[in-house]
Amino acid sequence: MTDLRWAADGSDAAVVAAVAAVVAQPGPVTLCLPGGTTPAPIFAALAAMLLPWDKVTIMPGDERRVAHDHPASNVGQLRAAFGATGATIEPLSPDLPLPRFDLVWLGMGGDGHVASLFPNTDPDPGVPAAVIAVTPDPLPPEAPFDRLTLNLAAIADSATIMLVIRGAAKRSLLEAAAAGSNDLPVARLLKLAPVTAFWSPA
Repeated sequence: MTDLRWAADGSDAAVVAAVAAVVAQPGPVTLCLPGGTTPAPIFAALAAMLLPWDKVTIMPGDERRVAHDHPASNVGQLRAAFGATGATIEPLSPDLPLPRFDLVWLGMGGDGHVASLFPNTDPDPGVPAAVIAVTPDPLPPEAPFDRLTLNLAAIADSATIMLVIRGAAKRSLLEAAAAGSNDLPVARLLKLAPVTAFWSPA
């Protein structure tokens, strides 16, 4: 069984509203946010909002093994986007305890990977929550780096998981994963926890 829910509105504006609602809830908030190009305008819209950012801790769901000031660094991207808001931006580390995230926002690759859990990493849903080291195979040409990533258990332990995807091909792949037609990393995640998908055609 899987628990995939489709947001009624999958637009960037709807994603902004969903994240802002979590930030606005009472008490400290811990967010796990993705890297890449799709989130950039959403990050900009969120950072411009008058929200209680000073109580928010933000971590990436995965990180390339590069310096934090490298253009490929996800934590560097998060610091550039949210550093002026007063939020605390923390890198992933396999040596530090993980928080239970109030929100994990994931993207999904055309091969069904989430965070940096690529098909070749054969993610095991039964191991405890952790930050793990992985090497995609093949290495994506746009980001040919070893990675740190949350494992499936760490993602599934979150209060809310949202998956933001764009395009018909990714929707078809996700629907196949939800139907049990493949065993890609996203399919394994869907068996562990409820996931809300925010999809738009482009």
